Amino acid sequence: MVKQALGRPLPLRLRAWDGSEAGPSTGPVLVIRDRRALHRLAWKPGELGLARAWVAGEIDIEGDLYEGLARISGLVWDRGESETKRPALLRTLTALRDPRNLRLAADVLALAGPALPPAPPREEAVSHRGPLHSLRRDRHAISHHYDVGNDFYSLVLGPSMVYSCAYWEDPSSTLEDAQHAKLDLICRKLGLKPGQRLLDVGCGWGSMVLHAVQHYGVEAVGVTISEEQAALARKRLAEAGCTDRAEIRVQDYREIDDGPFDAISSIGMAEHVGSAQYRAYARILHSLLKPGGRLLNHQIARRPLKNEDAYEIDEFIDRYVFPDGELAPVATTAALLEDAGFEVRDVEALREHYALTLRAWVTNLENHWSEATRLTTPGRARVWRLYMAASALAFEQNNIGVNQILAVRTTTAGNAKMPPTRGQWLYSTTQD
Repeated sequence: MVKQALGRPLPLRLRAWDGSEAGPSTGPVLVIRDRRALHRLAWKPGELGLARAWVAGEIDIEGDLYEGLARISGLVWDRGESETKRPALLRTLTALRDPRNLRLAADVLALAGPALPPAPPREEAVSHRGPLHSLRRDRHAISHHYDVGNDFYSLVLGPSMVYSCAYWEDPSSTLEDAQHAKLDLICRKLGLKPGQRLLDVGCGWGSMVLHAVQHYGVEAVGVTISEEQAALARKRLAEAGCTDRAEIRVQDYREIDDGPFDAISSIGMAEHVGSAQYRAYARILHSLLKPGGRLLNHQIARRPLKNEDAYEIDEFIDRYVFPDGELAPVATTAALLEDAGFEVRDVEALREHYALTLRAWVTNLENHWSEATRLTTPGRARVWRLYMAASALAFEQNNIGVNQILAVRTTTAGNAKMPPTRGQWLYSTTQD
């Protein structure tokens, strides 16, 4: 019946709650543990219906998770010539309304169960409050993702407590070594020197601040709008004996008023800014820099569309992972930085590095699964496993990327205060 409804062979083996099976005899298996999953898909065809069933534990993948997700993605989405994603499941269910398919439609509805739509899992974000990207709404959105619990993040991220793409100089490196290499790369790109003043926007658990203070002798300010992040960041600075040279604030970037700074890092934060606020974000950072100061903007990017008005925010990510998060093409980001007065000096793509990072995080989560579900909820842990594995595939398939943009606020005379060649500023270091 499933093959008949789809109108094509199943991309992976399917096992239903009653033990019946269909599809290829080898490879991963999509397990439907409860008919409620079909009910969700009947009401929400596409990725949101599948995601809700996954979070609720009504479906699962046996075998290779990444291969299973890759095969399911073809079942959920088709891409037309317009580059707009079309819900393949929605098209299938719409076809069931055809009078020629009434018998099949009746069979599907009988399997789906009661007529009323099932409630979403409790891990789904509540309705957004206030205007998009207002201070209050942004704090609420950030809390949904980052206040899951510091102990949970420690399981996933490891000792580095860095929640952004690592820098894998050797694919066999440990995650901790790769994150150390990323932080050091950023410090070198910023040209940090002892006594300089660094601002880290979206400082997370303080790893960049700690690295820059300990290894480059700067004075640093880190800002986050997550209370839980700030608490742990302050604890880490105190344990390292760095509180005399570093400060962590619970503060939005729009509220910073004590510039100028010699350098600014924004690592994995700008995705939360939103397209409507990005121009203001760039101008604020420009105003907070001294002439000759550098900005390192580390940000995930999506592929550009021929028709940018067709861009749609991913429903699963918006409801379960990053409420109100938005991605932009790297060219758009660079143009907005230049419009704010920056000179873009360097852009480095790290797409493959993020895929490796995400796979390492998934491994950490799987290795500590029992503790992870105890620290949060089984549904929340399932959200994380799904979003990180699916994101790893998206980076590997070049559906999204991540870039470090190095930009400078030049002096009024146009001096960028940078060495003449890339090698001179990238590989020279004042690290202890």
